[in-house]
Amino acid sequence: MTTLSTLKFPVLIAHRGYKARYPENTLAAFEAALDSGAEMIELDITLSQDRSMVVIHDDTLNRTSNGKGAVRDYSITELKKFDAGNWFDDRFSDEKIPTLVEVLKQVNRRAVVNIEIKSSAFEDPAPADAIENQVIALIQKMNLLDCVLISSFEKRFLERIAAIEPTLALGVISWEPADAATVKMLKKLGVYSWHAWHKILTAEQVEFLHAANLKVFSFTVNEPDIFQRLSEMSIDGVFTDDGPALTTHS
Repeated sequence: MTTLSTLKFPVLIAHRGYKARYPENTLAAFEAALDSGAEMIELDITLSQDRSMVVIHDDTLNRTSNGKGAVRDYSITELKKFDAGNWFDDRFSDEKIPTLVEVLKQVNRRAVVNIEIKSSAFEDPAPADAIENQVIALIQKMNLLDCVLISSFEKRFLERIAAIEPTLALGVISWEPADAATVKMLKKLGVYSWHAWHKILTAEQVEFLHAANLKVFSFTVNEPDIFQRLSEMSIDGVFTDDGPALTTHS
């Protein structure tokens, strides 16, 4: 069993599963990441036409399946008919677009799951079955509060989640460097971590954020030299497509 409190830092976070060698955001990719020893996996969720939480990065089906058009234009039953693996390699032609509940059941507390809610799924005002409400209800039902991290570029998701379930760990994703205003915002939200593009990170920023008791994770790191540079900054973790390659060469 792996929880947020048992993570060993710096943690290698399997970005959309074992993305370098398996079709991203599929059960095969997540299982391979777990088999490789990943303590945390990252995935993306949005809503289908019938309001099911589906695991896919893009708003459209075109890049990672044989479907076409917007994810939100299809029901979960229709989405399940598409092939989500053959685009990567014909060995994975049986892979389907998973639902969030399927992935959480598959992981079964073997790793922390970082659930990124896509900004495009934000609704204002929020209906009763808004994606953030569904996520909270599912995590509570499955008793996974201690091994899930919810992140998003859309801070309003995190504000709503914090107001409903303040014990859930939250992460803000950013392309921009952190400053005093950033830290103030993060502290106000009560987040667990700040997720930043590796190119904008400096040792001073990491130290600044650590002083505020915030974890710092960086995306997306696939080169051993970049991982080494970030490790020297005492970063808390990196999102990577190929964790074993980093550990083999670092």
